[in-house]
Amino acid sequence: MGEVHLIDHPLVAHKLTLMRRKDASTSSFRRLLGEISLLMAYEVLRDMPTHEIDVQTPLEHTTGPVIDGKKLVFVSILRAGTGILDGMLEVVPGARVGHIGLYRDPKTLVAVEYYFKMPTDLHERDVVVVDPMLATGHSAVAAVDRLKECRPRSIKFVCLLTCPEGIAAMQSAHPDVPIFTAAIDRCLDEHGYILPGLGDAGDRIFGTK
Repeated sequence: MGEVHLIDHPLVAHKLTLMRRKDASTSSFRRLLGEISLLMAYEVLRDMPTHEIDVQTPLEHTTGPVIDGKKLVFVSILRAGTGILDGMLEVVPGARVGHIGLYRDPKTLVAVEYYFKMPTDLHERDVVVVDPMLATGHSAVAAVDRLKECRPRSIKFVCLLTCPEGIAAMQSAHPDVPIFTAAIDRCLDEHGYILPGLGDAGDRIFGTK
């Protein structure tokens, strides 16, 4: 099965606890999500390929490793993925960005696609899919299904929160895609929300409820 990487650094855990509070303001929730995303990026991109370039320091000539940010694509699952995307771009501003628009049917909980826009030549690029919540797994699975049609070089999935049901769904459909998360919560409720969770991430990011 695909690997699950729990990024439980004290700074990440601290900020996540502050985000869980129901009285956290929209601005603080959005800011904390950006900060956590930036911190998580260091672990998510730990194995990112580099190449050596020539460098002239104030004292002498040397070489050093650099990444090719243009070979990296952050794919945001709309709309809530935008909250993680912003933090990731702080670390790799040269990355390309793709978007997948999905909404969850309130009766069936099945993901329905309404938008898909990716950079060209995805087969030459490494993709990091971002969405705050891996709950039922329907949106994540549908997004990766669609991305695999473009045959990217690799795919990772990054979320803020998940649960055993979401992990199982993702691993069953895409065992080759590693999952990176800041917390694994207890379970889903009857409406498909993570418990204890933090509510609807999209509503809390954009202040729509």
